[in-house]
Amino acid sequence: MLRERRSEKKFLRLRWRKIDNFVSRIAGSEAIFSVLFGHQNAEDTFWLDSSSVDQNRARFSFMGGKGGPLWKQMTFHLSNRRADCGGTITVRGAHGSAVKNSLNDGFLEFLNKEIESIEYNKKDFEGLPFDFHGGFVGYLGYGLKVECDASSNKAKSSTPDACFFFVDNLVVVDHNNGDVYILSLHAEHSSSNGNGVCSNTTHTPWLVETEKRLLGMIATAPGAPINGKSLTGSSNVNTQSFVVEKSKDQYIKDVRSCLDYIRDGESYELCLTTRMRRGIEYINALQLYLKLRKQNPAPYAAWLNFSSENLSICCSSPERFLRLDRNAILEAKPIKGTIARGRTPEEDECLRLQLKYSEKDQAENLMIVDLLRNDLGKVCEPGSVHVPRLMEVESYKSVHTMVSTIRGTKKPDLSTIDCVKAAFPGGSMTGAPKVRSMEILDSLESSPRGIYSGSIGFFSYNRTFDLNIVIRTVILHDGEATIGAGGAIVALSDPEAEYAEMMLKARTPTKVVEECSQTIYSSDRSDSMRTTIS
Repeated sequence: MLRERRSEKKFLRLRWRKIDNFVSRIAGSEAIFSVLFGHQNAEDTFWLDSSSVDQNRARFSFMGGKGGPLWKQMTFHLSNRRADCGGTITVRGAHGSAVKNSLNDGFLEFLNKEIESIEYNKKDFEGLPFDFHGGFVGYLGYGLKVECDASSNKAKSSTPDACFFFVDNLVVVDHNNGDVYILSLHAEHSSSNGNGVCSNTTHTPWLVETEKRLLGMIATAPGAPINGKSLTGSSNVNTQSFVVEKSKDQYIKDVRSCLDYIRDGESYELCLTTRMRRGIEYINALQLYLKLRKQNPAPYAAWLNFSSENLSICCSSPERFLRLDRNAILEAKPIKGTIARGRTPEEDECLRLQLKYSEKDQAENLMIVDLLRNDLGKVCEPGSVHVPRLMEVESYKSVHTMVSTIRGTKKPDLSTIDCVKAAFPGGSMTGAPKVRSMEILDSLESSPRGIYSGSIGFFSYNRTFDLNIVIRTVILHDGEATIGAGGAIVALSDPEAEYAEMMLKARTPTKVVEECSQTIYSSDRSDSMRTTIS
């Protein structure tokens, strides 16, 4: 019989090195990832990628691959029962061995026990200017809402509901000054020199070897190509082009249903979404991500590859879900309100101002700010929740967005997972009030959101975390590419405009997949209830 395993206490120690002003001497962080982790299609690698650092939106990028003896992968599938938060977890070690267990209390409780089982010495990371020093990197799928007050999931996701690496070796890029840090975690053994300084030298060879490989990049030609094998597509899916799972008529009909719910007082705001799908064959997932990050650079972008799941995630998200820093400050940065960039500087400025003063977009944003203030209020010190930035317009390569910032001070007796449970899924992807809005959306949406609308990021072993909202993302899984898109419906919404906004958000990810596809397909499949993206 499968049983939940108990996490044993473990004391982790950190060693690190720094290479000053390194990035300016090579071809950027992409070159670092290429040399260290880009071989064999970057299998079992991660890259939390601040590919857009304009306006101080982000400063650090974190990258790594299969590491030392502490490395492991945790893959969680919810049970088939709609309202059950239990499921099955598979833990795979560095040498490929896998152990499967049942989790009656769900993945977040499992992750909480894992984090709380770690002990550490604060002196190990003194001098590091960033908050991730090793630990858990991966994603929380939207279906985990059943662990956070949602009543049920209408449909089961084909992708795992959560998948994380425990990362013991990583490289960090400081985009402000070009410094690069190399970090390595290991378990402390009984031997110590008596003053708290670790005498174990198990992991120092990785630090030495990685530093040597990085310094060797200076003498070689910049921009070394990233190797990668292609993913093979499945023969039983449409491989001609993307199809939207809801036709334009059906999506507009669902928008009108949302408006009816809003008029009836069931909700103030509903984030209605749909999914685009296409078969893929002979497509290089990592090259696809590199193209996406170039065409749509974003502060909370990410690459994740879980080779045992045949799963690659190419994310160019501009939105932070929630961060907890070393000073116990929680921060959310919801986006509500999006408009395309203009073709000329004059048109672009006009569109920016149009978004800034849009009554409808301001209403969307303000409702989500109130929702996040309430969510953070559950886990923050009384009186500490505030809004330092309200409805500011941020500009990206293809769109302008309206962003607000909400902050508060975490209560000292609560864990990092308590904070996540209070706010997940992100309010910008659900609506207000959240629980009832999720119920309504479940009744209207025809397929599971899966990884889309969830969160990608890290939980550091020393109790900090930073998670994005999974939007502007391509999911490559078992021979199929999927992209989610949607928008918030409020009383002032125009159904035609909502459909246009949804399609705008999907434009760049779908374009990148089409450009990276290396084979022209033919298919005689037709469906009058589906729409093709050209």
